[in-house]
Amino acid sequence: MERLPRLKTSDHYPFLLLHVGTNDTAKNDFEQITADYVALGRRIKEFEAQVVFSSILPVEGKGLGRDRPIVEVNVEVNIEGEMTYSEREPDENQTVSEVFILVGFSYLTRLQILLFLVFLVIYLVTLVGNLLIILLIKLNPSLHTPMYFFLLNLSFLEICYTSSVVPQLLAHLLVEQKTLSIAGCAAQMYIFTIMGLTECCLLAAMAYDRYIAICNPLHYRTIMSGQVCAQLVGASWTIGILVEVAQTTWIFSLPFCGSNRIHHFFCDIPPVIKRACTDTSKNQIVVLALSVLFIMSPFLLIILSYICIISTILKLPSVEGRRKAFSTCSSHLMVVTLFYGTALFTYLRPKSISTPEGDQLISLMYTVVTPVLNPIIYTLRNKERN
Repeated sequence: MERLPRLKTSDHYPFLLLHVGTNDTAKNDFEQITADYVALGRRIKEFEAQVVFSSILPVEGKGLGRDRPIVEVNVEVNIEGEMTYSEREPDENQTVSEVFILVGFSYLTRLQILLFLVFLVIYLVTLVGNLLIILLIKLNPSLHTPMYFFLLNLSFLEICYTSSVVPQLLAHLLVEQKTLSIAGCAAQMYIFTIMGLTECCLLAAMAYDRYIAICNPLHYRTIMSGQVCAQLVGASWTIGILVEVAQTTWIFSLPFCGSNRIHHFFCDIPPVIKRACTDTSKNQIVVLALSVLFIMSPFLLIILSYICIISTILKLPSVEGRRKAFSTCSSHLMVVTLFYGTALFTYLRPKSISTPEGDQLISLMYTVVTPVLNPIIYTLRNKERN
């Protein structure tokens, strides 16, 4: 890079074809490699030369998956206006413009319309199913019980949760310029993270409700009063808002520089932090600590509740009694498994086994699949033990 000003590319090298080696770096560093080649290509273009990179970056995969990184490098280098630069001295860092580019599923060029239709149908089913649950609970006085009060709030959360991601994903599947302003990215992260953490806490409150219903049924009505239920829901929202507003505000106070491409279909925490041009190791430690504290703590409460629930169920004398008791919490247990299974795997797994494509597939589970399963798993036929 330091030698580039000596190249009079417009006079001697109007077109440069640069071959990318495949054995010079580790495979799991291809995002950094991509950013480096983009920076190199843009620096060369400052001298009014055309530059194209050849070969394949050192990543695993075949076909389109293997070709995608080098294609993205060439697209980013040769599309003007995707990144602007601040007024700076030659040695200063390049700063990201006011937009991010969400790469998402852009490498699946021929499947964009099909993906749009599939996600649109799933999103509509999610909205209709959860809205029906809310309306049925509101309009049916016999369902004005603690369990359905929590279910109503869960359905509302699922609608907000998936609506913070899917509409923007659908729009990007229909356009070539998959851009999102930094302010829009921050707003999406605020909503998504608040809803996600609130749901974690709400699922713990629902587990506590099932624990009281099965392990202490004679005092269920007294313990799970309307005031207590409202306090549990209010506490879930309070924790979600306070923690995630602080964390997201902190993330977007970081300076962003280098490539403005995010290898994801929405502004999730890990890929956004990667775009920061400062040492983010402390930020990542804080994110991990918050994940362990505010995601694992509700999860541990859920596990503890179900240990007590299962122990109580196994002590029931009749098979029918055990079946009925288990039916009151089986739906909740399925939702917990889906939601926490994907969330824990996403935020707590080692970085060494993380890939952009794998991250996106896992994210689809808790942003698209789990919300649509909520109205299917939670049917109003569930019997309460109280």
